[in-house]
Amino acid sequence: MRKITLLLLLFCTTILFAQEEEDPSWFSKLNFSGSVDAYYRTNLNSINKFTEPGGDTYMAPGSSFANRPGFALGMANTILSYEGDKVGAVADLVFGPRGEDAVFNSTGNSSIVNQLYVYWNVSENVTLTFGNWNTFLGYEVISPTANFNYSTSYMFSYGPFSHTGIKADFALDDNWSAMLAVMNATDFTEFNPNGSYSFGGQVGYSTDAGSTYLNVLVGDQDGDYEDEGFGENAGTLFQVDLTTGYDLTDTFYLGFNTTYNTTSLPDGSDYDDVGFYGFALYAQVAVSDTFKLGVRPEYFSEFGTFGAIDQIDNPNFYDDGDANVFAVTLSGNINIGDLTLIPELRLDTASEDAFLDRDLESQKSLGSFVLAAVYSF
Repeated sequence: MRKITLLLLLFCTTILFAQEEEDPSWFSKLNFSGSVDAYYRTNLNSINKFTEPGGDTYMAPGSSFANRPGFALGMANTILSYEGDKVGAVADLVFGPRGEDAVFNSTGNSSIVNQLYVYWNVSENVTLTFGNWNTFLGYEVISPTANFNYSTSYMFSYGPFSHTGIKADFALDDNWSAMLAVMNATDFTEFNPNGSYSFGGQVGYSTDAGSTYLNVLVGDQDGDYEDEGFGENAGTLFQVDLTTGYDLTDTFYLGFNTTYNTTSLPDGSDYDDVGFYGFALYAQVAVSDTFKLGVRPEYFSEFGTFGAIDQIDNPNFYDDGDANVFAVTLSGNINIGDLTLIPELRLDTASEDAFLDRDLESQKSLGSFVLAAVYSF
């Protein structure tokens, strides 16, 4: 039996090597990558948690993700992709609190799906993508491996996270590109619940030193759904966004993002149009081969009853409405192989009493510290 087994193994091995010489195995086109992250967070001039009638509230900036106190989990991100000569597919799965916050409009088994799409390279200059992909708007992304700062900006947090639909990418020449897309309403990634669609467009210019993208998103967000106070066919969203970033020297990088987002409501509605606008700089300097230092100043202003800045949920302090916040985030990136440690200081200063101090009195500013660890593979 041992001799027979050995002969079978030798026979199978010979066949596999022969097939690889004639036609490379499909395994060579299969890629696996991802990341794991965790962090520690504490407030410098406020309590971390307090109790309201509706339950516990964690005092943190109004942006997404790094907002839980103490030692906390980010997410495990696993990306499986197949890259054929003309066609391919990507399955991007997320597990953990950061992933749950990123795919908040998904349910059931698909609540772990961050991206899931197939693509077809129609020609050297045209690619069609069908499925669910992360947004093309904004400077930052969901995965912490692609962001210099661990905490995210207000503009990224309240823009779209993902889209489901079909898009066409065009390489116009060596520098210019364009994209057109038809999608479900923003962040409805599993299916279309209301029969309305959004349209997206992008024009890009890139060089070896960096890139610039102008993005547009427009579409009805709730179809014929009738909501109390809004009437029928409410919720037409429009967002225009400019993102750019360039290596100005071998050690200094400067990026910029500005955006305007508004959701218009029909005439006769009991509510005003709601939305936000803002801008942010991303300045980063390489101090050494293993250490970089970066700062992100951001101005963010909301109008209508948008409610992004209000963290107290108490009308005696601040009633949702027109308000703005200026947030400065200073981050370091310490690279240890595939592991990046990110110590971060952040100060958010609002125009209204949007935060609490240690005595549970309202205040306009919140200082916080984060230490994150991000491993990519």
